[in-house]
Parts: sequence; C-alpha cells; structure tokens
Amino acid sequence: MVFAMAYDVARVRGLFPSLGDGWIHLDPQAGMQIPDAVATTVSKAFRALVSAPGGVYPSARQSAAVMASARHAVADLVGGDPAGVVLGSGRGKLVLTLAEALGNRIWLGSDVVVTRLDDEENITPWTRMADRVGGRVRWAEVDIESGELPPWQFQEIVSETTSVVAMTLASSTLGTLTDVGAAGEAVHAAGGLLVVDASSAAPYMPLDIEALAADVLILSAERWGGPQVSAMVFRDPDLLDRVRAVSLDPAATGPARLEVDPPQRALLAGLVSSIEHLAQLDESASGDRRRRLIGSLTSLGEYLQRLNFYLVHSLEQLPTVRIVTGAARESDRARSLPIVSLTVDGVSADKVVRRLADNGICALADQPSRALEAIGTPEVGGAVTIGLGPYSTPYEVDQLVRTLASLA
Repeated sequence: MVFAMAYDVARVRGLFPSLGDGWIHLDPQAGMQIPDAVATTVSKAFRALVSAPGGVYPSARQSAAVMASARHAVADLVGGDPAGVVLGSGRGKLVLTLAEALGNRIWLGSDVVVTRLDDEENITPWTRMADRVGGRVRWAEVDIESGELPPWQFQEIVSETTSVVAMTLASSTLGTLTDVGAAGEAVHAAGGLLVVDASSAAPYMPLDIEALAADVLILSAERWGGPQVSAMVFRDPDLLDRVRAVSLDPAATGPARLEVDPPQRALLAGLVSSIEHLAQLDESASGDRRRRLIGSLTSLGEYLQRLNFYLVHSLEQLPTVRIVTGAARESDRARSLPIVSLTVDGVSADKVVRRLADNGICALADQPSRALEAIGTPEVGGAVTIGLGPYSTPYEVDQLVRTLASLA
C-alpha cells in the first residue's frame, strides 16, 4: 500500500538507531523506541550535570537551567504554564503525591470517580487514598461493544460530594479516545478536580490543556521515546499553593512543593530533547516549539491514522483474528489511536506473542487492563496488544498480518 503524504517515515526511521536490530517494534506501551538525539543528550548530561541546583557555581546553575528547560518543554507540549509543571520519576508516584497533597479534609465525606479504561497508575493511588481516609470510590464503566466511556454516565455518578474525577484521555489497550469534556463539566459543577492521564495520547496527537479543561494533566515521557520521567501539569499554577506541600525542602515553592524526589538532571535533559524530537518529526513544521509540536504531531497523526486503517482492514481479512472493540468498527476508527488489541481463535495470547517474536515482531500479551477484563478477553486466552509508532510502516503491518495468518 502506498502512502502519499508529507510525513516522511523513512527520514524519521533514521532518527532511531535501535531500529537497526532487525525487529519490528509494535509495543509502544512498553516504551517507544528512543531517538538517537535523546540517548546522546542523556549520555552527555550524565557526565556534565553532577551538581544539584541551588548553588552559585556553574554546574549548579547549569542544573537549575536544565530543570527550568524541562518545565518549559512540557508546558509547550500541552499548551500550559511552566509554573504549573511538576516533574517526577513515574506516573503512579505523581498521582499518589497529588492524592496525598489534597489532604484528608478534601476526602472526608467525599468521593472520587475512576474509570475501568484507565491504566492502574491513575486508579490505584486514588482507591488507596480513599480507603485510607474513608472516602468513597465510584466507577465509570466501559461500553464493551465500543470500548468507550459513555459520557452520559458522568452526569449520574458525579455528585455534589465528588472531589476528583480521574480518567484517561485514551486507552492504552483499545486506543479509544474519551470525552473528557462531559466529565469536566460534571465535576467542575460540583467544585471538584478533573485529573486526566494523557500518556497514551501524547505520542499521537497535539495536546491542549485549556481545550481539555483538565485541572491536572499527567504525562509519561517513555510513551513518546523519552527517558523515565513523568510530569503533572496544573492548568492553574495557583492551585499548587492551595494543596499541602510534600517536598522534603520546607522552603520549596511552586511546583517544587510537590516534588519529593525530582528526577536526575541528565534525564531531564533527555526529556527536553525528546520533546524537541517530537517537534521535528515533520520537517515542514515551523515557528516556535509549540507551533512545531502541533504541526509535527498533526502530520504524524494523519499518517498513523491511515496506517491504522490499513492495519485494521488487513486484520479483518483473517478469519481467526478478532479485534477487541474500538477500532473494529469503521465508524469508531477516527476516534481511535493506532492501538489495537486482538485475540486469535483457539490460540492463547502468550502463544501468539511467542510466534510473533519467532518472526522478529515485538508485541504485548495480557496487558494489565480492567477494560479487557470487563470485555472478557481472559476467558478466551487473553489479548494481544499492538501499537504503531512514528517509525511504523505498511511493510511491518504486512509482516504482522502474515505471521498471524500462519497461526491458522
């Protein structure tokens, strides 16, 4: 299949030296492949950024500059304010920090809404905190036919006692996008917060924290080829002064109030490099970094949407392969990311992944997913999750389909 588009996937593939290993990487949920620029930046920074920020000598000032650059880069990625960017080593830790920073007073007699479509990083911290202080947990359920979160249910489960709605922008196993606007309207009317995990969506589409009306946006750089660094962006930085500080530094101000153990400075340098890499995916994108990010991610999204159509159409031709909701319906594909979960009749997910690996293809079996459990994939041997990346090609899709066909 020919893809006549401005997005130059051949050029982009040249930015990833790891693709020279000969494998087809369809496992971005385990971490997108790392661009050479990011790996080089981290390597150099580990040798140079040896001092903690706060001192007056050059190395300390350099470390402080890298921290500031990381906040600005994340802000550009989501259209936010650098003063609202909290940095950490993982999504789960950041969400748990936020839950604790809200304090017991906001939890007593209140409830939190979580969804079965989310990754555990945006579920477990909230349920644990609710259990600890006596809060209530309400669940937004997945439509097992479409793989979506029906937006109408938020009007029913969000009440005047709801303090937080925590939800994902997109499923990491089904690829379906969510209607965060409906949840935001409901929880904001109750005076609560909307916390959105955009980690799965960030590699594939431009993000705008204002348009999403998310009070807090969660990101994980591993999902777009960055280092093991996560960020928590507050739409209104003033909110940081209204939550309890958890930093070990009593003098900490702004986002540092919620940074118990900030990431190593070399990784922050890699975070900046990874976001600059996203901005350069389309050579025709111009302007400041925010504009280039929008242009590049829009171009990438269009390319991968077409490739995803080709992937799904090809899979549908295999009589023993069943696509798990979401992208399985043509009307839903425009609302889906290039992520697909599937089952193979009579073959367990583990065996499917082993056959794929024998043919040089990386895929994931039985990803932790409450959505897949609700749909019932464990009853048929589990599901295989496939994800496309900025370096994926039609040839790789063909190889995947041929290998799956051999299982028949």
